Amino acid sequence: MERHERIAKAIAASGKKKGEIAAECGVANSAVTQWINGDSKSLKPENLYALAKATGFRAEWLAIGEGEEREPASSASQLAEPGNVTPAQQPDRLYRYPVISRVAAGAWQEAIETCDPWAYDTFELADYQAKGPAFWLHVSGDSMTSPVPPSIPEGHLILVDTGIEPRPGDMVVAKLVDADEATFKLLVADAGQLYLKPLNPAYRMIPIDERCRMIGVVVEAKMKLRR
Repeated sequence: MERHERIAKAIAASGKKKGEIAAECGVANSAVTQWINGDSKSLKPENLYALAKATGFRAEWLAIGEGEEREPASSASQLAEPGNVTPAQQPDRLYRYPVISRVAAGAWQEAIETCDPWAYDTFELADYQAKGPAFWLHVSGDSMTSPVPPSIPEGHLILVDTGIEPRPGDMVVAKLVDADEATFKLLVADAGQLYLKPLNPAYRMIPIDERCRMIGVVVEAKMKLRR
């Protein structure tokens, strides 16, 4: 289902007229018509969240079709009660980046030179504006699992910005010449030598030489508990 089809479904399910939706979102009726018809190529975050509130559908589902269509009925009441959670501040703008495989990440430079880097099936949103081509990557294995913070265990998604120059202290994604897949490690320097350091002390550090090519710097990590 395309985004405009999800929007049309949400508006129809809300039982509200386009004029009512437009008023609640603070836009013209013609803008809502463009959302429904797919004539609008982008949707501002503030309009997306206003539309979600007006229809009762989740903003993430409206934007990229992931997760539940609606919040569980108990969510609103739970947030209203005293507890250990507070509503998060909403970002001013969201950016969409593809989720790719570790193998594809290893060939990312070749991919962006030869084809459209957005030719992927799955995307995730972030409020981070990348300096260059960027992508999400699933973390696998336990080499970045640490008994003390920071720790990024298997199952996390990491956002990789290929437009940032890596420096010691950054978490990076790199490609070793003799490996098909990309690797995710901490970049460190020791006595003038650069290394790829796992956060898990059970793994050895990898010295960086001509066999290693940096792909990008990790700028964000997150985990989805339920899809």
